[in-house]
Amino acid sequence: MWAAIFISLFVAAGAGFVYLISRFSKFTIVGKIAGERKWLRLTAGTVVVVLFSVVTALAMNLMNAIICLLHLVLFWLICDFTGWIVKKCRKKTFKIYYAGICAIVITMGYLCMGWYFAHHVYETNYTIETEKKMTEDGLRVALIADSHVGTTFDGEGFAAYLKEIESKNPDVLLIAGDFVDDDTTKEDMYRCCQALGDVHIRYGVYFVFGNHDKGYYEGYRDFDADDLIAELQKNDVTVLQDEAVLVDNSFYIVGRQDASIENRADMQTLLKNLDMSKYIIVMDHQPTDYDAQAACNVDLVLSGHTHGGQLIPITYAGEWMGVNDGTYGYERRMNTGFVVTSGIADWAIKFKTGCISEYVIIDINIK
Repeated sequence: MWAAIFISLFVAAGAGFVYLISRFSKFTIVGKIAGERKWLRLTAGTVVVVLFSVVTALAMNLMNAIICLLHLVLFWLICDFTGWIVKKCRKKTFKIYYAGICAIVITMGYLCMGWYFAHHVYETNYTIETEKKMTEDGLRVALIADSHVGTTFDGEGFAAYLKEIESKNPDVLLIAGDFVDDDTTKEDMYRCCQALGDVHIRYGVYFVFGNHDKGYYEGYRDFDADDLIAELQKNDVTVLQDEAVLVDNSFYIVGRQDASIENRADMQTLLKNLDMSKYIIVMDHQPTDYDAQAACNVDLVLSGHTHGGQLIPITYAGEWMGVNDGTYGYERRMNTGFVVTSGIADWAIKFKTGCISEYVIIDINIK
């Protein structure tokens, strides 16, 4: 799926590059400078588009430069079409290229909004009821995923968000994968783990791996999965790899290996020795096994990975292509509830236009 998406992005970016060259050459100031010399108009347009692409790539990275360019192309197409309709209705051509001006202004405003939603973390709340007995007052679960440390905040930033989460008085903190990223430094990893050790949460912190935490990044970063496990455990974080733990004799937390890991245990194997009368929470980074989880009658499944769909219009592409069973939010299938969080941070793309960044507070109340 990702290969197809990346190829499509680069092809679209190439076509968009050519389109924008022709659009920028239509501005009045370019016409005054170039006159009737079409080649000079196109040269001016090329210079502007190249500068735009280079500046955005240097300021962020190539992927984000492509994202900015494609948004500009999309809004420019819409503005050009709207301008064409207006011209037909008024039967007169504008002296000023308003469509191009509007396209630039709208794109800047839209991407600034997307930047804010990616870098500003919200609190999202869910309330779930159960007939199963567990703690006397129910259970408050804090969920984070996809921190991708180093993308939108560093170790100190992560520590600050943890203090905010701690102030919500959760009974347990669950980390559903992609804790670190491709370029996370060992220093930031250490600081984040230390911050987890500093929080005071009744039943502690539990962690499962995501596809960015280990596997194909081994040897690329200056630490590996074993280093991460050692540092988490040193700070009293319980790392679950196809394991289940009974907490306070009241509820289970089941942590799955990521779906990218070969030969991970299936749900039936993970649950075979569990008391199914107790409340069962499953952490599974990728939301890809809903049918099996619902068939096993677990109570709640918590995932991340999708980033809430990240960008419009590809928001639900994972579901459309059959890769993911869910994209964002809460849903119920048979007796099982599913929560997919959009994540507390971001990956390579620095914008979220189809969702927000969040941590999740889930109150599980006894009926």
